[in-house]
Amino acid sequence: MKVTKIKVGIIGLGEVAQMVHLPILESLSELYEIVALCDISPKLLAKIGEKYRVEHLFLNMSDMLEQSELDAVFVLNNMEYHTDCTVAALKRNVHVFVEKPMCVTPAEVHEIIQARDASSAQVMVGYMRRFAPAYLQALEEVKTLGPIIYARVRDIIGPNQFFTRQSSPIYRFNDIPVEAVQDRKERNARLMREAIGELPDDMYGAYGLLLGLNSHDISAMRELIGMPIGVRAASAWLGGRFKNAIFEYEGFNVTFETGMDQQGRFDAHIEVYGENKSILVQYDTPYIRQLPTTLQISETIGDSFDQSTVRPNYKDAYVVELEYFHEVVSKGTLPKTTPEDYLQDLIIFRMIMDAIQK
Repeated sequence: MKVTKIKVGIIGLGEVAQMVHLPILESLSELYEIVALCDISPKLLAKIGEKYRVEHLFLNMSDMLEQSELDAVFVLNNMEYHTDCTVAALKRNVHVFVEKPMCVTPAEVHEIIQARDASSAQVMVGYMRRFAPAYLQALEEVKTLGPIIYARVRDIIGPNQFFTRQSSPIYRFNDIPVEAVQDRKERNARLMREAIGELPDDMYGAYGLLLGLNSHDISAMRELIGMPIGVRAASAWLGGRFKNAIFEYEGFNVTFETGMDQQGRFDAHIEVYGENKSILVQYDTPYIRQLPTTLQISETIGDSFDQSTVRPNYKDAYVVELEYFHEVVSKGTLPKTTPEDYLQDLIIFRMIMDAIQK
C-alpha cells in the first residue's frame, strides 16, 4: 500500500528543531517532505535552508501559510507565539504538531480548540515521553499493581548545553530584530499575569519552568495514574528554579520534585508502588539520540524478590511520536495528546502555584 508523504512546514528553527525534529523528519523521508521553513533570524533561516536543501524560506509564518502547499506545520518557536501560529494554520485546514508547552493560559487552549473544531485539521501536542516504548509498556504494567499505595515523580536536570555541545552543533545568530525581542518580553509578561495573576517575578519563573520542563512530567503522570484530586502542599525556592509538591489521589499521595542545576546529568523518572510490585520509568536526555528510556520492575512473590530492567527497543521516543503524527494526519485520527489533554496540565500547574502561595 502506498504511504502518503506529508508536506510540512517548520515554524521556529532553534534548538529543538535542529537537534530533534529536522533530523528525524529527514530520516523519515518516506513519510515526510520538508517543503518550507520559517524563522525570524535571517541568517539562521538561510543556514538551515541550505543544510536541508529547502528553497521556500520565510521570515513570517503568515507568508509561509499563504505561499506554501502544506499538509501540516510543526510549531517549534517560542511558547508566546504558539497560539497565533496554531490558529493561523487551522484556519487553512493545516494539521498542527505543536511542541509543549502548547500555550500559557487556559484561554489560549480554548481559542485553539475552537479553531480546531471549525477546521478539518487536528492538533497534536509534542509530549514525546508518552511515546517512549518503555513508557507504553509501563501503561500496561501499572494495571497489574493492584491498588496504588504511593508514587513519586522526579525531574532534576543540568543545562541542556552540557549535552548539546558534546553531540551536535546548534546554530545561533545575533540578528533577531530588537522589536521582536521586545514583543516576546511583553507577551510573556501579559500571558503570565493572565495565567496566575499579579505575582513576584520569581513566581513567574516557577510557572515558566512548570510549562517548559515539567509539562513532560505531569503529562506522563496523568496518563499513567490519572488526575490528582488536589495539591496538599507545594513550595518553590531559588527563584522558582526548584520546586516540590504533594499531590493527593484517592487512597494515596504522590511526591513531585524538580529543579535545574549545573550538573551534567539528567534524572527524570516516575515510580509507582503497589503492595508487592513497583514500576519505574527512567528517562535520559532527549538531546542525545537513542539513549533508551527503560522500565524497571520490582516484585515480591513468596520468598523471592525479583528485579528486572526492560528496554523494549532502541527506537527513539521522538521517532515513535512522529510516526504516530503521520497516522494522525494521513488517517484523520484523533491524537492522544490533544489540546483538551494539555489543559489538564494547566489545571495542575495552577493548583501547584496556588499551594505555593499559601
